[in-house]
Amino acid sequence: MKTAAGVGLAGLGLSSVTGSAAAVEPREADQWTRAEAANIELTDDTTAPVIEENSESISDDYWIWDTWPLRTRDGSIVKINGWQIVFSLTAPDDLVPGARHNEATIRYFYSRNGHDWQEGGKAFDAPLGHHQWAGSAMYDQDEEQIYHFYTAVSSYPEFRQKPALGKGASIETGPKGVELVGEQEHVIMGTPDGEMYQTYEQSIEQGIVYAFRDPWYFTHPETGEDLVVFEANTPTGSRDPTNPESFNGNIGVMRATNDELTEWELLPPVLEAIGTNQQLERPHYVFKDGKWYLFTISHQFTFAPGLSGPDALYGFVADSMYGDYEPLNEGGLVISNPDEAPFQAYSWLAMPHGDGIVAESFENFRGLDDTSRGAISLDEVGYLPPEEQKELFGGSLAPSLKLELDGAETRIVTELQDGHFLPSIKSSRSPNRSR
Repeated sequence: MKTAAGVGLAGLGLSSVTGSAAAVEPREADQWTRAEAANIELTDDTTAPVIEENSESISDDYWIWDTWPLRTRDGSIVKINGWQIVFSLTAPDDLVPGARHNEATIRYFYSRNGHDWQEGGKAFDAPLGHHQWAGSAMYDQDEEQIYHFYTAVSSYPEFRQKPALGKGASIETGPKGVELVGEQEHVIMGTPDGEMYQTYEQSIEQGIVYAFRDPWYFTHPETGEDLVVFEANTPTGSRDPTNPESFNGNIGVMRATNDELTEWELLPPVLEAIGTNQQLERPHYVFKDGKWYLFTISHQFTFAPGLSGPDALYGFVADSMYGDYEPLNEGGLVISNPDEAPFQAYSWLAMPHGDGIVAESFENFRGLDDTSRGAISLDEVGYLPPEEQKELFGGSLAPSLKLELDGAETRIVTELQDGHFLPSIKSSRSPNRSR
């Protein structure tokens, strides 16, 4: 992959080290190029099976979409006294699907087997923002508290976004369930600087999609630093929504500057897609065999003019955080919806499991080829009667997929039960690492 010229690091006032003697040294972002994205191709190895039956909802009252597990600092899925915990974006299911984004609340669910989930309640009593969007959750086993990273969002139509942290909740377990207890402190982690990361004001004239959200926590496997990656955009100066330069998605990084994880600094993005794709949602890492596997999700409509790609999970691999990144399967495509059901699932999250990964998603829209208005596009769903919109929307966890991961190639090998989060097991080939 190629590195585009950008704002120099010295000009941004970034130091190359923090309190750690072996801190990450920021570099300019690597690029997901148009030439690479032109290699995107649906194959048997990258195409998910058609979802034939409606998934069983884990809630009787709420739509469920973006979901993430409670993990330890090393990324392993937490199991406490036999219980696993996941967090989901939720909204009342009497809303039409398109209205859910302005009413999103994070709720938690718990399970003995990582599949049969019981609803616990709200993750926060008083979170920041009008509503909340996706993030990640880390359980510190020594402190016995949850660090919950999420997106604090203002109300429609602006949807201004700020990565936030809620810390302080502890976990109480019993024979019948799990409860999150304790007061939580909430802080904003950072805001766009207008140089590495586009502000809301800079984005207005482009008229596509603005992002500064989806903080995903991880511990650097070599330095032990506390970091998050997140979705954002790179300022390009373009004011024309038809100009490929307006398609300016990036995957950003923040680094904690105190042990309490309440203060963070912006680092340069690890990956940009200028001229390629405008939206690199829910970025996250899987570490395997000394490699950095970077995953993200994206839509058909966010590819730049002259390029095409499905609603899908995309991925890249590198030897270090700042690359160089090689697109998986040549173009970056890891999991696509099938042609006959192009919007059946979305928001895949790849989790390490042994020598491979397990990817979880939510059931999105099916049956758009046979509605009361005939075959329609996704943009036309909002013109259908409200009850029909609800019937077409899954709003529940989709079948999980197990994948092989071999260097820069992946392959879907097994469809699991819907909403299946497998407990973490070590790779037979991965070296042991300590924080």
